Amino acid sequence: MTISQQPTFDTFKGLFNEAEFVYRHLGSNGTKQADLLSAIGYSDLDTFVDDTVPAPVRLNKELDLPVAMSEHAALAKLRAMADNITVNKSYIGQGYSPVRMPAVIQRNVLENPGWYTAYTPYQAEIAQGRLEALLNFQQVCIDLTGLELAGASLLDEATAAAEAMAMSKRMSKSKSTQFFVDARIYPQTLDVIRTRAKYFGWDVIVGDFELAKSGDYFGAIFQYVGAQGDVKDLTDVISAVKEKKTYTSVVSDIMSLVLLKSPADMGADIALGSTQRFGIPMGFGGPHAAYFAFSDKAKRSAPGRIIGVSKDAQGNTALRMALQTREQHIRREKANSNICTSQVLLANLAGMYAVYHGPTGIKRIATRIHAFATAFADVIRNGSDSDNTLNVVHEQFFDTVVVDCGSQKMATQIFENADNVGYNLWRHGDTNIGVAFSETSDAEDFGALTQLFVSKSHDLPQNATISLDGAHLRTDDILTHPVFNSHHTEHEMLRYLKSLEDKDLAMNRSMISLGSCTMKLNATSEMLPITWPEFANVHPFAPRDQVGGYIEMIDSLQEQLKAITGFDDISMQPNSGASGEYAGLLAIRRYHESLGEMDRDICLIPMSAHGTNPATAIMMGMQVVVVKTDDNGNIDIDDLKAKCEEHSTNLGALMITYPSTHGVFEEGIRDICSLIHKHGGQVYMDGANMNAQVGIMQPADVGADVLHMNLHKTFCIPHGGGGPGMGPIGMQAHLAPFKANHVLSPVHNAPNDCSAVSAAPYGSASILPISWMYIAMMGRDGLLEATKLALLNANYVADSLKGHYPVLYTGKNGRVAHECIIDIRPLKEETGITESDIAKRLMDYGFHSPTMSFPVSGTLMIEPTESESKEELDRFIDALKSIKAEAMKVKAGDEGWTSENNPLVNAPHTAAMVIDGEWSYPYSREIAAFPLPYVRANKFWPSVARVDDVYGDKNLMCSCPSIENYL
Repeated sequence: MTISQQPTFDTFKGLFNEAEFVYRHLGSNGTKQADLLSAIGYSDLDTFVDDTVPAPVRLNKELDLPVAMSEHAALAKLRAMADNITVNKSYIGQGYSPVRMPAVIQRNVLENPGWYTAYTPYQAEIAQGRLEALLNFQQVCIDLTGLELAGASLLDEATAAAEAMAMSKRMSKSKSTQFFVDARIYPQTLDVIRTRAKYFGWDVIVGDFELAKSGDYFGAIFQYVGAQGDVKDLTDVISAVKEKKTYTSVVSDIMSLVLLKSPADMGADIALGSTQRFGIPMGFGGPHAAYFAFSDKAKRSAPGRIIGVSKDAQGNTALRMALQTREQHIRREKANSNICTSQVLLANLAGMYAVYHGPTGIKRIATRIHAFATAFADVIRNGSDSDNTLNVVHEQFFDTVVVDCGSQKMATQIFENADNVGYNLWRHGDTNIGVAFSETSDAEDFGALTQLFVSKSHDLPQNATISLDGAHLRTDDILTHPVFNSHHTEHEMLRYLKSLEDKDLAMNRSMISLGSCTMKLNATSEMLPITWPEFANVHPFAPRDQVGGYIEMIDSLQEQLKAITGFDDISMQPNSGASGEYAGLLAIRRYHESLGEMDRDICLIPMSAHGTNPATAIMMGMQVVVVKTDDNGNIDIDDLKAKCEEHSTNLGALMITYPSTHGVFEEGIRDICSLIHKHGGQVYMDGANMNAQVGIMQPADVGADVLHMNLHKTFCIPHGGGGPGMGPIGMQAHLAPFKANHVLSPVHNAPNDCSAVSAAPYGSASILPISWMYIAMMGRDGLLEATKLALLNANYVADSLKGHYPVLYTGKNGRVAHECIIDIRPLKEETGITESDIAKRLMDYGFHSPTMSFPVSGTLMIEPTESESKEELDRFIDALKSIKAEAMKVKAGDEGWTSENNPLVNAPHTAAMVIDGEWSYPYSREIAAFPLPYVRANKFWPSVARVDDVYGDKNLMCSCPSIENYL
């Protein structure tokens, strides 16, 4: 632009430019959009959209949302909500504790896009940093539980307990359909277990240890430490139930295990719990990484992801996601679980907390917490007023002291006085109050708390006392691996974190074009509020009069999502996309049951559906019936009609993704929904592809009854390297009465008799400000522009590549939706080069692979999103064109390139391969490392060569290798 072409401004509206964020979010504006349109044969955006989105599904009205707000205005509005949150000092406990996240970890991991914008580490060669961090996390869990293996995190403690129940059924040799639950378990955990058990057809039996010993159960789960803070040795009861072939799980406070005897020492088969206490803020309930540890013999039945140690093509140690054949996207209805998103970012934070503090620091923190509780209990025992007798209820405890106040009146007075001076305690019945100490407890708190109970402030005693019986204490060493004993200065920790970050390719380096995963801009202004104390440091069970601003923000986001989707109600509880699927089908099943139609258990699922869909249906006790797709990737309407007729009496639901998983807008979606309704079923719409919908169509308008929304896709919560996610559901009015509630902290407008799907009432509430900010800053018009550009970018990529790779599916006018599938099978047949070879070679060009072999084997599914510029799209397109040319050289045998020795099958090329030693390849080092000119300017070196997946599964190792392997 020349000086004479620069714009002039003659209105204050133009000068303020409230919609500036829209321009910042979109990758191409103005002339760049015109260039994209011209390249695919259009002169204007609206004509292109008319050709792309079928008229019958178009919304044809503006969204009922405000116009865009500037970044500072949106932050100011959210700041006003935060100011209406009271952050009392929390001594509630109940599975959530105040923490101190080390500042070096907060700044360099949580607030660092090199960590939070990465994708799930399926492409191991460019994810070695995250994989090492997750391996550290697994090692922490292995050390503290004493079990042989641990996974790379689950969603939260309550759902992990439900997964343990399901795994117990898979592993147990008992024929029983009863599952025993310790009465000492947290109520929110029991609530989720009951939800999950009902549709598996299992009976949940709650009771004491004697009932556990006397019954016949396929599985049993015990709390350690109990919900009221009591510590009990579980060795005898575990031994007794295991004699009856009962598979046994222990829910453990991760910090308590630093001091207490491990679950494995007591005989547990599974140990699980939350790692929130390892430096993760309470965040009004999440996100927090759950740990899940188990024996080696159970590794193929365990839910979630496992990180394993393998070798690369050069014989060097390399990490990878192990045993992926267990995962839902492969096993579908035979999967162990429907888990798709874990909590990678949070697991990394928790693991780094252990790395930073080391065994000495962790033990100091755990001992300090217990010593505070012991000193407080001593004051209660010795310092009661003569007019009132206070009793410590439990002799053995870790962090929580439950005090019997003698009367309801006294308990109420103490509880209210505590609130008045800024402390939140927990009521256990009429007369008992729990005081849960934490990492943040200090001498000032001790004085205030003792004064509340005994009318006199006490100082901390000089000596710290361990009151736990020696029989409860662990005697083995923990965190002995060098990684936990090497990085305790800030400089060392900073450099360790940077070294891991440099091994990973994330969105801060280049586009990640994963189809169906919508890797788009996660703007800094959206991220800022998650570390505000008001959003980060609030307990999920804090009194409602303290969290008015939080509820206001959540309600406001619900209203935004209602306006976007057209649904009558929103449930914010599901804390992942798969959890949203489950909650959606749960609402449908509850609805049918309310009508007395208990047998509507048939779930129709197209062949193209995500693997989570059939896995979720099975978890809901439904029978999966697969519907065919036609040659264009659409649902085969004739087959759908036949299946509806065949199963009309028992039809419960259709699960459908829109646009389809094949990246096409199906013109008949309204007719499809009407057909399902005609036969008494409900339509569940998968929201994975919602980035093609916003502002252009509404799922409720076309006939969907319920939809889950991936806030970590369409609404800009970052993927975090594989989590966190949020999957709230939108519901039509008739399903709204069946959304999940919460046993301890009721959800506004949710029915009392509907049990929960997640541990916290609003799922991972602390990341909801990200989506609120995105919608507020984009506004009504910006959201529509984003969708249009997402469609345009996808079609530009498809048109640019179709002369080199067949585009597998298109709509009526030859257009794709927001993603396209290129078919690698003809190239493989012609040259021997596979989709995996292309994925690995793309790393040499500085790109992460598109989605590989989903939904069609032998293909790549590309989704560029609206956030990528034309320049970035062109670099990616040029890379794929260049790779095609390389494949053709392999076919021709040019320059000695053979099918066994060429830059594609040898990819990716590490710096060590290119720089060190002799060069034995029939192509140059230049071609290996810098295949196109742009690569040299911003070279990303994969840290390992191609990883040997087969070796890793045959030699499964899921703990930290010896230090020599890191050299």
